[in-house]
Amino acid sequence: MGIADRDYHRIDRREPSGFFSQITPVVKWLLIVNLALYFLEPDDKPFREFGAFTIQSGVFDGRLWEFVTFQFLHGSITHVFFNCMGIFFFGPWLERWWGSGKFLLFYLLCGVGGALFYTLLVLIGLLASDGFQTPLVGASAGIYGILIGVAVIAPELRVRLLIPPVELSMRQLAIWLMAIAVGTILLGYFHIDLFGLVSNEGGQAGHLGGAILGFILIRFPNLLGRRVVVEQLRPVSSAPIPLAKLRPRTELELQQDSALDLILDKISREGFQSLTQEERDFLQKASNSNSAP
Repeated sequence: MGIADRDYHRIDRREPSGFFSQITPVVKWLLIVNLALYFLEPDDKPFREFGAFTIQSGVFDGRLWEFVTFQFLHGSITHVFFNCMGIFFFGPWLERWWGSGKFLLFYLLCGVGGALFYTLLVLIGLLASDGFQTPLVGASAGIYGILIGVAVIAPELRVRLLIPPVELSMRQLAIWLMAIAVGTILLGYFHIDLFGLVSNEGGQAGHLGGAILGFILIRFPNLLGRRVVVEQLRPVSSAPIPLAKLRPRTELELQQDSALDLILDKISREGFQSLTQEERDFLQKASNSNSAP
């Protein structure tokens, strides 16, 4: 009996049902916090006064928490709605790849990267600013980091947009989003208002900063301490390495080999990000045993 036939490995095992059971833990809480802060904030906007990022307060006045808190604040119902959609559709994919803890760190760092890049463009004069007091709010920088991360890992993954209703690969989507961000910033610098895009040049600067840092972290995952076990399992030559001659294979070894084959097949079909934590641990254990003398 193969490992896939055992009760503890069945896909249809009993799990909690419902909307939130279909998404990953960190994504669930990001959605809850973003929506709660928007709908629960009273008219005098205390959350905005405490947490919105401005260059003056966040950088020069030392209110460093604004680099994080601004990511959970939004300016309108459409703002929070579309940002939550981005987290909902793309966040679980990347959370399964990173694992929950590192995904949260990745997401927040991309948001910080957005604020830093926005600050840099203002300081060098490429982006206009009203006395460093223009507030920056929204989860978009972290979301752009997620989008670029998925585009790097799975560039041919197909997505269908709502507005406009077209289907693109993740690579194509990433290129278009980066082109819009760069174009908006340049149009603002040259004071060319095309279709009203320039009104959000500060937001696009944040998007671009989050995307840049997301690209760096995905390309160099060890910056967050990630150890990718797939590379360790890749053979150094095409020749098979047999077990010791005349040593009989035990039932346990056969079961472990079968489980390993299934996991490697799953990686081939769906990518490393599709593995559960239990499967990743199994790969890590198999890698350590294969490398032992």
